[in-house]
Order: sequence, then C-alpha cells, then structure tokens
Amino acid sequence: MITTEPQDRFQPVLRRAADARRATISRRALLRTSAIGGAMVAFGQVNISMAQPATPPTTEEAPFAGPTDVLNYALTLEHLEAAFYRDGLAAIGQAGFTGLGFQPSVFDWLSEIGAHEAAHVATLTDVITQLGGTPVQEGVYDFGYSDAAGFLQVAQALEDTGVAAYGGAAQYLIDNDELLTAALTIHGVEARHASYLALLNGAVPYPDAFNTSLTPAEVLEIATPFIQQ
Repeated sequence: MITTEPQDRFQPVLRRAADARRATISRRALLRTSAIGGAMVAFGQVNISMAQPATPPTTEEAPFAGPTDVLNYALTLEHLEAAFYRDGLAAIGQAGFTGLGFQPSVFDWLSEIGAHEAAHVATLTDVITQLGGTPVQEGVYDFGYSDAAGFLQVAQALEDTGVAAYGGAAQYLIDNDELLTAALTIHGVEARHASYLALLNGAVPYPDAFNTSLTPAEVLEIATPFIQQ
C-alpha cells in the first residue's frame, strides 16, 4: 500500500537489505582458500583416520521440518512481492514513473515483474497443496514508501532479499532434485528482477562475482517489518 507515514522506521530495513547486497566474496581468496584447504584436507584425512576413530560430524539443526516448510518459506516472500507490485503499481500508475524521467515501458516491465511474482505464488501454492501441506496465506503489508522513487527502492530491497533467500534455502531441498530444480528456476528469475531494479535505481546490476546467501533468520529480519498481519 502507499502510505504517507515517515519512512524513517523502514530505513534500517532498506539498509539491511543493501548491506546484504554489498557483501562480497573475494574470488581470489576463495580459490586460494579452496586450493590450500583441499590439499590440507586430503593430506589430513589419511593421517587423522589412522590416528583416531572416525566420529560423525556435528550438523546444525535445520530450520525447516521438511520440503513443504521450505516451500512455505518461499511462498511467504512471494506473497510479499506479489502484493507489493500489484497494489503499488495500481496506486502509482504509469505517470508516477514517467514523472521520474523513465520511459513508459518501465511501468510495463515492472508490471511484468509483478506478473512473475503472482505466477510464483500460484505455482508454490499448487505444489505445497499437492505435497499435502497447507500453503501460507497472503498477509497485510506496509511497505513504507510514498512515491514512485520510494517504490523502486523497496522493490530493489525485496528482490535482492529474495535472491539471497533462495540461495540460502537451496541446501534444504538438496535431497529432492525436482523441488530443488524448480526453486532454482525461480531464483534465476528473481536475480534478473534484482538486476533490472538496480539499473532503475542507478546501482550496479551485478556488483559481485558471487552472490551472498542469507539464512532464514536474516531474511525474516528484513521482511518482518513490512508484514503487519
């Protein structure tokens, strides 16, 4: 929804999303660490296995009970995005964006992004239902913007967060090839959305060689302030 309330309370949310976007991984350091670490592990496995009995690795408890929980996590974010574009574009209209100096086609492309998010909602809802789960429902949201420029800032924050969320959650679908593949096809589209929004906001569309992933807790920290109910 469009609100005339001050955007101050949403600035930490936008900054948190922007910080996640700017987080970089040095390719050179990654390759160097992988090469050295791989050699040490390969050497160490021989000696350690001879010196002491094998012990099972300690694994962190997964934040999801099963695949339907992972999909509902994704659906929660897709509801957020779909409602954002549906309601915001209807309220602002094409004139709001041409008033910023954009071509009329920008509104059309943003509408197409909204259609993608709606399709993601429909697909995830169907799959969760087919798996015997209960799909989460759309909530009531307040996105904190008051004009087209604010809309574009929030849009970029949401898209960047969505990309990082899918990247972080993929590991929890590793045992289900079909669901993992489906999730990655959505992830790729979300990344294209994020790049386009970055261009509209005058930012670099592909800032890093590697994209940063966010944990579910980090994603919810960003998304929760937008969710009113």
